[in-house]
Amino acid sequence: MATPVDPRTGLPVVAMVGGGQLARMTHQAAIALGQSLRVLSTGPDESAALVAADVRLGDHRDLDALLALADGATVVTFDHEHVPTEHLRALESAGHRVAPGPDALVHAQDKLVLRRALAAAGEPQPAWAEVASVDEVAAFGDRHGWPVVVKTPRGGYDGRGVFVVDRPDDVAELLARYDVLLAEQRVPMVRELSALVARSPFGQVSVWPVVETVQRDGINTEVLAPAPGLDEDTATAAQELAVRVADRVGVVGVMAVELFQTADGVLVNELAMRPHNSGHWTIEGSRTSQFEQHLRAVLDYPLGATAMAAPVVVMANVLGGRATEEGWTGPGLDERVHHLMAHWPDVKLHWYGKGQRPGRKLGHVTALGTDLDEVRARATAAARYLADGEVDPAFAFPTEH
Repeated sequence: MATPVDPRTGLPVVAMVGGGQLARMTHQAAIALGQSLRVLSTGPDESAALVAADVRLGDHRDLDALLALADGATVVTFDHEHVPTEHLRALESAGHRVAPGPDALVHAQDKLVLRRALAAAGEPQPAWAEVASVDEVAAFGDRHGWPVVVKTPRGGYDGRGVFVVDRPDDVAELLARYDVLLAEQRVPMVRELSALVARSPFGQVSVWPVVETVQRDGINTEVLAPAPGLDEDTATAAQELAVRVADRVGVVGVMAVELFQTADGVLVNELAMRPHNSGHWTIEGSRTSQFEQHLRAVLDYPLGATAMAAPVVVMANVLGGRATEEGWTGPGLDERVHHLMAHWPDVKLHWYGKGQRPGRKLGHVTALGTDLDEVRARATAAARYLADGEVDPAFAFPTEH
């Protein structure tokens, strides 16, 4: 059977499940490549639905909506991992290409599946155990030390579904809500890293420089590329680890391998099989962005070069701050965007078009340069201004007296 393409352009139609900011930025990459991006969105006001021409409204848990999305598409891919695995198998059974496929994606959907696969491959990871009782958590904590990190196997992201317990009794309520949990050793880590890899069905792989991800309250607030002070051996080991994991699970598309760096090396924390927050810097900071690379990979195109565009790149997330609070009387969003461009003309803004509320990821900014401290100061000051409406004094315009 011929591969479906858009009859208007003769080029692929990529169907993406999810209408969030990842789909929005993938749409931007698709435009340059001449491809058509079709989006399954829960509502017309989601980030990607505001900009994409082909938007299907529906729920990712509805098989009929997924089948309608896939009809006539070249490939189905994702901006999140929450589609039921059985629905993905049904899509494949109906003759649709799914990338990454269900056998790969389940490693990002289910943390216990991932832990078992890494153990079978002998890859580095924290000590872990599947637990279903307070006694099992107690035994794990006594063996590996307290506190213990407890995770829900499915559904967690941005710190959700992750709990730190100091004693066995603290987990009783969680076990009442979840039949099975994942217990992990709380690793004495130096910092968190991310190794981003792309893999095509043909088996071609590409990697970007390993980055440091700065977390606050379980949310990634900054990405520093490349990870400052990371020695070449550890960086190479992390990239090789990401490639091995991608090959083992058979991922197609972009995958982020979230890592803990310890005094002895790196350990795998979690996987994300889609473009990832730790790769947003690649839009301006790499020859090929993660979004373009994801499209190339899922369509089995040759992958693009990933060389950095500058020695240092810093991405800072814009989280809803004081400017999103009720009763805000400071400059409105458009005025803040004007001011940002005046104070930081070289900082690139990506605004997601989402409803504003405190703590929500509303956009990100990217700065490039040669000195980490200077580049980081620009990026974080610009992001803080959008969030709080206050200019860092270091970047204020001089006033006349």
